[in-house]
Amino acid sequence: MLLTLPDANAFNARVERIFVENTNLTGPEDIQLLEILAQSGTAFSEVLVSYRLVMFVLMLFATGLLVASLVFVVTIVQLNRRIGEIERQGIQVSSLAINREEKVVTLNDMEFSLTGAAIETLSVLAEARMDGDVLSGAEIEAMISGKDPADCEEASGATRIKRLRDALGNQMVAELLIKTVARQGYVLAIDQNAIEVR
Repeated sequence: MLLTLPDANAFNARVERIFVENTNLTGPEDIQLLEILAQSGTAFSEVLVSYRLVMFVLMLFATGLLVASLVFVVTIVQLNRRIGEIERQGIQVSSLAINREEKVVTLNDMEFSLTGAAIETLSVLAEARMDGDVLSGAEIEAMISGKDPADCEEASGATRIKRLRDALGNQMVAELLIKTVARQGYVLAIDQNAIEVR
């Protein structure tokens, strides 16, 4: 579109050509008409220059937005790949120490202070992991409350898991540490030998 705009001096050149080719246009009225046309040509020229400037600025702005969008898309793709790799590999946990009395959990070099309910939930998951078991929500609720699993609801255990994940604070750590196994339940995604419950 910028390239299709006419030459800014095209109008003046056309007016000049008319008067050059018509030598009989020498009267005062003809000269006045020439001046009016010349002024119109100058205004037309200035308008075209301003159009070109505006269009050039808009093209630069659109190019900048396009580049920024491409950078944003590439960044999102890279982050998704990294998160996917982390999810496939899981958290590399060298140690998980649970201190029930102090209500403190140490995950590698990260220390979390948890509520009593969160500590109990994590302890139940840790003991089940050491035994190689996957616990359903009802089983988690039964082990903590002391009730029979048949009398417990799956939603109660799921609520405890959600509160534990919230208590850990770091969403990625919580989601990757406590895995949800479809149609089975919950399990800690760490090595059995890395767990210590006190």
